[in-house]
Amino acid sequence: MGNVQNTSSATFANDVIKSAKPVVVDFWAEWCGPCRILGPILDELAGEMGDKAVFTKVNVDENGELAQQYGIRGIPTMIFFKDGHVAKTLVGVQPKEEIKRTLEELS
Repeated sequence: MGNVQNTSSATFANDVIKSAKPVVVDFWAEWCGPCRILGPILDELAGEMGDKAVFTKVNVDENGELAQQYGIRGIPTMIFFKDGHVAKTLVGVQPKEEIKRTLEELS
């Protein structure tokens, strides 16, 4: 994954909460088909948006407490953070344009 970094319970505060830029957190799992569809979309967006936003992934199987903390019921779920707070949540595979528009609203 080129521009999308993995984050975990150990690094979440640094990667997401303390970020000065808007952050997209993709809650996903290896076995999730729709998650595998969303991955390349986020990679592409991360490349296009460059320094304007941070893209991270949280494996729900390895980080169950984070998934529980943020009320993840289905995956993929993307949570958009701004200034350390949840700004918006999108559930399911979303079109690239929708994800980009949501990020631009937060910038």
